Amino acid sequence: MRTNIVIDDGLVEEAMALSKLKTKKDVVHRALEEYVRVLKKKDIRELRGQIRLAEGYDYKKLRAR
Repeated sequence: MRTNIVIDDGLVEEAMALSKLKTKKDVVHRALEEYVRVLKKKDIRELRGQIRLAEGYDYKKLRAR
């Protein structure tokens, strides 16, 4: 999708320098991917304490495989 947006030039330049990405398009794309990843992670953390595991479930045993 093509769109025009106004973005802080200094922030874009800093992101390009830190990420070693070559284009503004790549920086914006990476930023959106990271933003979505962070929001999904937040949603998962909100489930803590709401999931009940089966009796006798041993996650350490599964890791030993």
